[in-house]
Amino acid sequence: MHVCWLLPCVLGIPCLWPGFAVAGDSSREKAEKWADSHWRVKRGWVWNQFFVPEEMNGSYHIGRLRSDLDNGNNSFQYKLWGDGAGSLFTIDNRTGDLYAIQKLDREERSLYTLRAQVIDTTTGRAVEPESEFVIRVSDINDNEPKFLDEPYEAIVPEMSPEGTFVIQVTASDADDPTSGNNARLLYSLRQGQAYFSVEPTTGVIRISSKTDRELQDEYWVIIQAKDMIGQPGALSGTTSVLIKLSDINDNKPVFKESFYRLTVSESAPIGTSIGKIMAYDSDIGENAEMDYSIEEDDSKTFDIITDNETQEGIVILKKKVDFEHQSHYGIRAKVRNRHVDKELLIYHADASTTFIKVRVEDEDEHPIFLFPTYIFEILEENPHGAFVGTVSAIDPDQRKSPITYSITGSKEFTISDSGTIIVTSTLDREINAWYNLSVTATER
Repeated sequence: MHVCWLLPCVLGIPCLWPGFAVAGDSSREKAEKWADSHWRVKRGWVWNQFFVPEEMNGSYHIGRLRSDLDNGNNSFQYKLWGDGAGSLFTIDNRTGDLYAIQKLDREERSLYTLRAQVIDTTTGRAVEPESEFVIRVSDINDNEPKFLDEPYEAIVPEMSPEGTFVIQVTASDADDPTSGNNARLLYSLRQGQAYFSVEPTTGVIRISSKTDRELQDEYWVIIQAKDMIGQPGALSGTTSVLIKLSDINDNKPVFKESFYRLTVSESAPIGTSIGKIMAYDSDIGENAEMDYSIEEDDSKTFDIITDNETQEGIVILKKKVDFEHQSHYGIRAKVRNRHVDKELLIYHADASTTFIKVRVEDEDEHPIFLFPTYIFEILEENPHGAFVGTVSAIDPDQRKSPITYSITGSKEFTISDSGTIIVTSTLDREINAWYNLSVTATER
């Protein structure tokens, strides 16, 4: 008849191959017939695999090895060889019961290959051929998810639209991915919900609300990974993600002051720097580079250049100024960013402007003669004190100071405070027909 032995165990039910027996034969006779046939008859002595849960303490009954020739008279002896035989696994040599005697860790080793054989103690001969079988260590949820690529850091442009990809974080679980949900992970956001979201199954972090770098330039986001897809009893691990916002040119430069007062000396040469103006831009780097220019200056007297290092506007003199001609100027300056993408022009529609009032400082200028040269004629032999002529100079300054005159290096002529030149000695044309006089005008 065909016999099938069912050997129950906790997590697996191994089934013996059917043995072939002859009715009326005793077990001893069956063994002898098997030995004489040189293993040609297939017996019920083949196993596929057994299972044992990991982390079990003490002695754990795995299952039972039994030959279909064993009639229970205790004449058969079961022997065990292979991976962990005697140290991790033992067998009751009378009953064939198989035990795990040490705690096993599936993450260290998940499979053991062993061999078993049955010996007839009365003859010392093998009743069954040596048979190989496997003990698999079944998984329990004893490992929490771990993020292996820490630290995480990402950079994303500010003002990015909702749904923009930021970074993907990935956790690993050492438990068996084929064993239920032990290694099936679910991601959630523990910190940073106001601006970010995480996809539960992929760990992809995305923008959920617009961010402004000028208000906050970086965020710490905490992500949690739970195994068992978040069910009760799940284990979890967390990681932190530093998200930095890169700048876009969404701010135009604005003048710190709406009104500036500058002064320039009327003696200043063309190209003189007469002062600086300053605009502020909340952006950084290239986005904060700016250019200053004159928007209104009817006199065309001034210009503005940009200091690329300090981002200041330097007001310079483009034409000479004269206090007596014009003592005050009013100009309007504007500032714009140097680099603006087309899609960001909406933020730069109206340039910031400021008004600059320039006051010209009066310089103490020398008196100016009405004519650069004077020619006078006088008769020879005129007496002492005779009138020769009058020169006249004025003070170009606004205060119009009084003028005094003097003649340098002449004994024949003198000059009064009013500029009148008179003779101080008798002149003789035959001795000297021309006199060149040098007259100096001085403010009192």
